Amino acid sequence: MTRERASCFTLRGVTMCGIIGYVGERAAAPILLDGLRRLEYRGYDSAGVAVLSARGAIDVRKRRGKLGNLTTLLDAGSALEGTLGMGHTRWATHGAPNDVNAHPHSDCEGRIVVVHNGIIENYQELRARLTARGHGFRSETDTEALVHLIEDEYHAMDGRRDFPEAVRRALRQVRGAYAIVAFCRDDPDLLVGARQNAPLVVGLGEGENYVASDIAAMLAHTRTVVALEDGEIAAVRRCGASIRTLDGAPVNHEPFNVEWDDVGGSKGGFPHFVLKEIHEQPEALSHALIGRIQEGRPALAELAHLDLSRVNRVALVGCGSAFYASLIGKYLFEGWARLPVELSVASEFRYAQPVIDERTLCVFVSQSGETADTLASFRLAQDAGAMTVALTNTQGSSLARGAGAVIFLQVGPEIGVVATKTFTAQTALLTLMALYLAMRRGTMEAGAARQVCEALLRIPQQMESLIRREAEYRAIAERYAEHRSMFFIGRHLGYPVALEGALKVKEISYIHAEGYPAGELKHGPIAMLEPAVPVVAVATQGSTYEKVVSNMQEVRARGAKVLAVATEGDDAIRAHCDDALYVPATHHSLTPLLAVVPLQFFAYHIAARLGRDVDQPRNLAKSVTVE
Repeated sequence: MTRERASCFTLRGVTMCGIIGYVGERAAAPILLDGLRRLEYRGYDSAGVAVLSARGAIDVRKRRGKLGNLTTLLDAGSALEGTLGMGHTRWATHGAPNDVNAHPHSDCEGRIVVVHNGIIENYQELRARLTARGHGFRSETDTEALVHLIEDEYHAMDGRRDFPEAVRRALRQVRGAYAIVAFCRDDPDLLVGARQNAPLVVGLGEGENYVASDIAAMLAHTRTVVALEDGEIAAVRRCGASIRTLDGAPVNHEPFNVEWDDVGGSKGGFPHFVLKEIHEQPEALSHALIGRIQEGRPALAELAHLDLSRVNRVALVGCGSAFYASLIGKYLFEGWARLPVELSVASEFRYAQPVIDERTLCVFVSQSGETADTLASFRLAQDAGAMTVALTNTQGSSLARGAGAVIFLQVGPEIGVVATKTFTAQTALLTLMALYLAMRRGTMEAGAARQVCEALLRIPQQMESLIRREAEYRAIAERYAEHRSMFFIGRHLGYPVALEGALKVKEISYIHAEGYPAGELKHGPIAMLEPAVPVVAVATQGSTYEKVVSNMQEVRARGAKVLAVATEGDDAIRAHCDDALYVPATHHSLTPLLAVVPLQFFAYHIAARLGRDVDQPRNLAKSVTVE
């Protein structure tokens, strides 16, 4: 496959690890390390590289821990010289996170090397068979079974050895999920990549090409990308790439061009990507809304081809922050479009035997478009004949390629592991979808829709005013940094904001925090309240305001501190709280877009005060692509 005849395929992600491979004329090692740095946001616990040297030997270097440990190892040893290589950041599944289990893995002779994202389900069976055939294993990983299996097939070939064919034959014996890159010292101009339920893309350059698990890894070098489909294998050389299925059939599609701006990979003077991305929200939300509100009406051209007249129910599916954004969407879809909505955590949707058919509109919300549970749910809906819509930030993702319609967030790369600007964009676009459906169904007057649209267009400017209050929010946050547990409460649209606020605190500060509907306090959680357990109450103006204030009074009666998120001008709230985070007034349906911003600052500044690794919190990954 040449540059002119490149392919573009669907992605279905399953792993959290990172892969970057390079073949060309330049030194591979610096390109690999740069690619791994760009993948750090995905989360990992070890890193390694393998480079084919000019003398024909494969040089493997790997270390447990952060990429800096690998860099130190490389600086201390002899230089890695060669123009063919691969790098990997590993998230441990099989085997402890240590130097031995880190990738890349080699065969018995050091002739073949492999990196792998995913899980080989039948690795124990393969390992037993290969051990019986004389292969020696060094690690505890499932991946090492794969490299020995490729070695076995390579040596078993009659006549001229064909490395891509050996990889193909090996993968036909594998069950599970994988994105792999492999090379063999016998062919110094060849990288072989393959995927099954895990993302892998080929980047096309001039006299050089790339293979990676994430577009971000190679964005500094090329914007022309091919995404492999499940069950496909690519032979990538410096002059081009050819792709075929595991059955041996050639495939040929057009590449796509990535529109992201690579400056997204820079902190821009901020101490952390998370803080930068909180500050980016006014601009990001403006980009998300571009062209999607016209003459006071929602204008979602992405949905125009769908026969929404036959929809009689909606399913909203997501994980984590995407699920909380979907909860906001549920309230609005039901309130405005008058459609019953099933809201599901993606990891449960597929097991609940959901009642979906060709009259169900299934909306899948995923920042990456590669979340394994969301993709499994998507395939279930697709098989049931449902109408499917993807709400994602990622071009070339599995969700984007497979769904019946795609609404891109258009907010640029989000590098911090925790969702900030993608959450507010998801919320805004779900709001527009609810309006769009209501207008199509005639369940909302044009004047009411115009009010919401005009208020939505003012939200970015109002967010700017919140950004300017960061110092105030920081001072309040630092007063709460020593607490080891806290509760977040809210009602109606304030409830998902409470959930998201609690999640942010948990994710980056490691403080126990729970979000609850305010009315549920008396059904158990109130037993936990004491002076050492503060409560954050989302108490913005709206139909449930008085009830939330009543809950705040109950909290203070138990001696707990109360921090309120309140609407500007509400001086009366101070009689019921110890501190207040004020946000501008807006249309009641849009309050979550503003109320969440001070809670993002609140979580960030607690984490920064405690010295946490804000951009790469422990045990977390940007894209949860293992079930």
